[in-house]
Amino acid sequence: MRARACCRDGAPRLGRAGQRRRLKEGEEELLGEMESLPVHRAVLEANSILSSSRDGVQIRETLQTIKRYLGGPESPPTPKEKEEFIHSHFTTFLQCLICNLRPDWLEIFPSDEEKELWDSFFLEGPADQSFMVLLDSIISTGPSFRLNKATDVLEQLLQRGGLSSLMWEVCKRQSQAGSPVLQEALLSKVVCLPDHLANKLQVENRPAFFPQNYFPALGLAMVHVLEKISEWLRGGLDCSISFVSQMLGKACVHGRQREILSVLVPRLADRTRHDCIWQRMCWRLVDSVPDRWMEAVVCGFVQAAPGAVVLSRLLGNLVVKSKKAQFVMTQKLLLLQYSHPTTVLQSLLGYLALDSTRRPFLAKALKELLGIWGSSSAVKHSPLEQQVYISKAILICLSHVKNADIEDNRQELLASVMEGMKCHLDSNLPRVRHLGMVVAESLSVRITPEGPALKFQYEEDEEIRRLKALLTPRLEQALPSEPSGVVRNDRPPFPGPGTKPSPAASAKPSQGADSDLDSDDDLVPYDMSEDRELRKVKAPAYIRDCIEILAGPEDADRYEATMGVLGTLIRRNAAAAREVSVELTKVLLHLEEKSYIDGFAGLRQSALVALAVTDPIPVSRFLTAEFYSLNYSLRQRMDMLDVLATAAQELSKPVAPKPEQLPGLKQASIQVLSGDQPDPSDWRRVVEERIESKTRRFAKGPSRAELPCTPNKFGPVAGHFFFPLLQNFDRSLTTFDLLGDDHMVLGRLAHTLAVLMYLAVNTGVAAAMGKALLELVWTLRFHTDAYVRQGLLSSVASTLLSVPAERLLEDLSEELLETQAWLADVAERDPDGDCRSLALQNLFLMENLKKKLETAPLG
Repeated sequence: MRARACCRDGAPRLGRAGQRRRLKEGEEELLGEMESLPVHRAVLEANSILSSSRDGVQIRETLQTIKRYLGGPESPPTPKEKEEFIHSHFTTFLQCLICNLRPDWLEIFPSDEEKELWDSFFLEGPADQSFMVLLDSIISTGPSFRLNKATDVLEQLLQRGGLSSLMWEVCKRQSQAGSPVLQEALLSKVVCLPDHLANKLQVENRPAFFPQNYFPALGLAMVHVLEKISEWLRGGLDCSISFVSQMLGKACVHGRQREILSVLVPRLADRTRHDCIWQRMCWRLVDSVPDRWMEAVVCGFVQAAPGAVVLSRLLGNLVVKSKKAQFVMTQKLLLLQYSHPTTVLQSLLGYLALDSTRRPFLAKALKELLGIWGSSSAVKHSPLEQQVYISKAILICLSHVKNADIEDNRQELLASVMEGMKCHLDSNLPRVRHLGMVVAESLSVRITPEGPALKFQYEEDEEIRRLKALLTPRLEQALPSEPSGVVRNDRPPFPGPGTKPSPAASAKPSQGADSDLDSDDDLVPYDMSEDRELRKVKAPAYIRDCIEILAGPEDADRYEATMGVLGTLIRRNAAAAREVSVELTKVLLHLEEKSYIDGFAGLRQSALVALAVTDPIPVSRFLTAEFYSLNYSLRQRMDMLDVLATAAQELSKPVAPKPEQLPGLKQASIQVLSGDQPDPSDWRRVVEERIESKTRRFAKGPSRAELPCTPNKFGPVAGHFFFPLLQNFDRSLTTFDLLGDDHMVLGRLAHTLAVLMYLAVNTGVAAAMGKALLELVWTLRFHTDAYVRQGLLSSVASTLLSVPAERLLEDLSEELLETQAWLADVAERDPDGDCRSLALQNLFLMENLKKKLETAPLG
């Protein structure tokens, strides 16, 4: 082969055809430069005139000369001249117009047509360049005529659809070649326009630039651009959608999902219902969003979509294509966030269930949700709101998951159910236990349909009914028409005034017409409201007889009669009750629950409370000592705490004296009149009463005597109720460990101590009780159970309310400083919402005490 000929500089030598092609290209470049010279000279001359001239006629003629390069009807430019002016000189010319804008131009352009000539360069030229020049001018200009004029023109540009024109220009350029720097600048300026205008104009900002008005307009502009793209695609032309995707992502990541998607999603949902091109455009719109903005866009669509069907049309298989979207939809929205409403969960999980390619993600999400639901650490440390959110997500997954998916993962799901059920039932919070019961019942039905399902006893409230309703998939469209074979019966169950009975119905009464004569409907029923049930056994009349019955062999009738009168006997015979108070308390504590006695638990507690109120010191000593003894169940220990708290509350209440003991009060009397007519001698009293009822008095003496002050009966015995409960809380017994598994009793103990502390207000022992209680709080402040922490925070509040402020400052200053730091940490970081609320309340109480001490007069 022959070597290729080269020139002296090493470049390959061109043949004759190549030389002719090179010569032709050079001639075209020269012609282009010669054609661009007039445009360049005209723009330079116009800029010079605008900068120096004050002649209105000359300026107007100059503007009209330059206006022709935008494609005016008179003497239109060649395509080469127009392209040269727009790409190389338009931005410079607009900047010159803005820079030379002066207040005296109002005199130079007196007519509206001449003013519109100046505005037309911004409103009729390329929208992207006009937008950038106007916004840059507003940002860099101080308060002046130029600022007001630029703001007016920018507002007109937005009102005339400048945003859609701007995006459309960029989309057309992207299909050929585009400048990424210019696109990034446009994105930043368009999305941040409300911030720039608010910072610049401040109180004089225009409504069109408010975020609540601007971003819906931006969403509408996106719809217009998508419509133009759809027309181009139907015409066989190429166009890029990536700039609209970037604009959407940039707006969403700035926190404006609600404003922009509230306009965009309904219109996209309507257009994608029956149009496959719009569906593909919408999928490409979300697919083209950069990964750094994908989370904001996906979250916005999931929240704005009215249901799973619409979300599936808008996103397509985005969760399969994009790793970022997959993480957001299967991890972040389900496991890491919990503030979304239930409808968002239904839309998201329904979207995963609607397509076979997305169903594996639904099964995977169910397993991960059950893993968190069955984690004891998550149940202890996660907020209650998040546990409710996880439970809702599990129930919605169960409504969509197929039986085949459950069969494939039966053992794994069953293990998660057993672990989750145990840790939920061990919780001290009733709401958490109810969540575990509902979810475990629903899971057992799906996992073991052939076997017996779990069934718990609980009272259904509104929340539980809403949870169970999630097992039925939400209907998004109108219900299908009923089958032809189904006959609807819309007649009322009972015939109305104008309803005619059917022949079959009227035939039946006619056969037994004589039965109406024997009807008992006209008989008046007896009044049995005051009737009492006859008892087979007479109720005991003495307390010792009650002890013998309850301690002897079980007799249902005698037990029922005794429990019904025991509380009344104790309060009526206080002296006799004091003699056997401890013995009777022991009998009642060990008495097993009798299911045949209605309200047995309440009757037993009322009797124990009556004993504690009648003989407080011996009974409280016995109860507080037995609380830490062996051979008692957790239920009995919590009953002891309930009795102590209820008795203390009753003792602390002031006893109302009898009416005959109050001076100044007349005894009420009942006057019996004979006959139906009133006594004529009482006419004067009737008239005086009527006058008194119609008379308005502005100053009047006391109508009744003030109630006399009574001592707080709980004050002298408060120490007997309180201090023994604090002595052995850290001692572990064989069947009782407060610092171990028996944290439910520990939480009840903390709440009981808080109640006792609150009821000891204005007593001499309150300061010592407060100091001891704060030491307990400081010891247990990091307990993992939320119920215990709630009791500790309630104890702090009781101490702040019961101990006088001066004693707090003198005796408990160090404890208060340590407690305040702990409260601030709880209010900020505690996962339980009730704990955070209680900590904030305690901090407010401390602040009020501080202000009270600062404003108190010096003694």
